[in-house]
Order: sequence, then C-alpha cells, then structure tokens
Amino acid sequence: MKKRLVVLTGAGISAESGIKTFRDADGLWEGHDIYEVASPEGYNANPELVLDFYNQRRKQLLNVSPNKAHLNLVTLEDHFHVDIVTQNVDDLHERAGSSNVLHLHGELLKARSTTHEHLVYNWSSDIILGNLCEQNSQLRPHIVWFGEAVPMLEKAIELTLKADIIIIIGTSMQVYPAASLVDYAQENTPIYFIDPKPALNQNSLNNLTVIKNVASLGTDKLLEYLI
Repeated sequence: MKKRLVVLTGAGISAESGIKTFRDADGLWEGHDIYEVASPEGYNANPELVLDFYNQRRKQLLNVSPNKAHLNLVTLEDHFHVDIVTQNVDDLHERAGSSNVLHLHGELLKARSTTHEHLVYNWSSDIILGNLCEQNSQLRPHIVWFGEAVPMLEKAIELTLKADIIIIIGTSMQVYPAASLVDYAQENTPIYFIDPKPALNQNSLNNLTVIKNVASLGTDKLLEYLI
C-alpha cells in the first residue's frame, strides 16, 4: 500500500506562475486594505469594488499556467497517495494534474449564492451585480473571507491525522486556522518544509527537514529525497 503524503501549499507555490502572493510588505493587497476586499463587511460596504477585485484576479488566473513545483507534486502520485491541502484559490494544482486537491479558502473559478452557501457554480467570467442564483440571490466569489468559517478544515484535519509524510510549500503556516494543521500530525511524522525564507517555528517540530529554496527548485530536491 502506498504511503499517504499530505502537502500543505500556500501562495509561494503559485508565485512562480506569476500570481502575486497574498499581500505586499505594506499589508495591502493590490493597493487595497485586505479587509476592504476580503471580509463580509467589506463586501456589504462596497460589493462592486469587491466583485471587481476578484474579477481582476480571475482574469489573471486564466492567463497563467502551472509551474514546475505543481508538476513535481503530480510526479509524487506515481509513488505515494498524495492529498493536497491548499490555501490557494487558484486551480493550478488541478491543471497540473493533481488528483486530490482540497481548497481551504475557496476557489476563484467558482461563484456562490450570498444567501444559500450550498449553491455553488463553476464560474470563469466576471461576476457582476445582477448575477443571481436559482433562488434569486446575488452571486459572490466562492472565497472564504476573514471572519467566515472554513468549512473544509475538518476534512483537512482528517487527512493530516492519517499522513505518513507531510510537506509544506510556500506558506508561512502563520495564518490560522490553516497554521494549526501541522499540530494534528502524528508524533515523529516526517515533515519537509520548502520556503526561500522559512519562518516556521522549527523548534516545535520533530523530524523536520527544511529545504530553503523557491517551490520549483525545492520540489526538485524533495523528489531526490523521497523517490
């Protein structure tokens, strides 16, 4: 039976595809205060601004491609059962060919009803005011905003509990609740952490291997270690 490998990914794995990381050093996201464009309060205050913000992100996503790091994770499926738990809202893991991808923070290429959360639609064009679900409620991006529940968290915890090996790529693991996932790993589970500027609290983890590099080169090294 193949060993179970759980990969926790963040913005750093998509950066090499040309997708900007979550926020700039000044705390702004594309020039916006993060709460203006990524909270229910921001949406209620200015829905047009928020819809336009994600429309621009969606257009950008449709013009980029998976990079070597995404493809390297697909290669691991030849040798392991691989589950990817990503904080990213892009679909680059799926486009690269990964079989099992769980999105903690939602998906940019989906829209959902503002009043019926279970009504979710595949959506690759702009969302505008007047786009309604079948219950006649406005559609919004299928994104988990600050202050909202993370519905996929329990499933992610289940996967982490069963992992034989954990890999962390391109995330500081400092944004909760995603950062808590590594706490659910079984004691002495091997953990590989790939990041050019690793900020993970390395003293709190047993059996940790740090690969100080960008995602593409770091996953090249990871394949050497694991295969």
